[in-house]
Amino acid sequence: MSHLVIDIGNSRTKVAVFDDQKLIKNEVVEHLSLELLADYLKDSTIQQSVISSVKDEVKDLEKLLDAQTEYVRFSASLKNGLINEYKTPETLGLDRLAGVIGARVLFPGKNCLVIDMGTCITYDAIDKKGTYRGGSISPGLNMRLRAMREFTGRLPLIELADYGRLDGDDTKTSMLSGVVNGTYSEIIGFIEQYKAQYSELQVILCGGDANFFDTRLKNSIFAHTLKTEPDLVLIGLNEVINQQ
Repeated sequence: MSHLVIDIGNSRTKVAVFDDQKLIKNEVVEHLSLELLADYLKDSTIQQSVISSVKDEVKDLEKLLDAQTEYVRFSASLKNGLINEYKTPETLGLDRLAGVIGARVLFPGKNCLVIDMGTCITYDAIDKKGTYRGGSISPGLNMRLRAMREFTGRLPLIELADYGRLDGDDTKTSMLSGVVNGTYSEIIGFIEQYKAQYSELQVILCGGDANFFDTRLKNSIFAHTLKTEPDLVLIGLNEVINQQ
């Protein structure tokens, strides 16, 4: 029996098929149409499904899934194996919640810090007992570049590119230095602070921009405790199906 896992984010949608806890297939699409979903459901082994969505326009997708599978819509109220101490669980980003669930699947009994680098960058820790207390949200890489254009009179809108030097020698490279090196320093700072609170901390990077810092972070002093897992949210969503 297979599971169909769908993660609808701000800018893209991930669709995956799991056999129990084994990821069999996944793809990223700009828009999940009913036609594409119907193609997935031609696989008769898919009997359970889950959607996590930051958008409300998923009723047609849910109707099709509900008709052909045992369907659940992911929310903080579902059984997930965590001790959730977030004061307003109904406002907690579902990608953040799925990320820490996924971390617990991959590293049971460990203190974990999930750094999800998407439209925003989120930092969420879960302790070895499965307690989640909350985390932090900061602007993502492209959001920082757009903000400098929108909130100033003369700075241009530029495309993201890697830039390791501190001293930008023109406007473009100065902006890239601030965004890239500033974000890197932010990430290192968060890891250091969390390591001071949690012993033997496992750090997990995920999200669309995770590979942007993967090499640099793996060359840092935290290399031995860091793992990049692009499918972490999907793994967490699949675990929700396993626990229902």
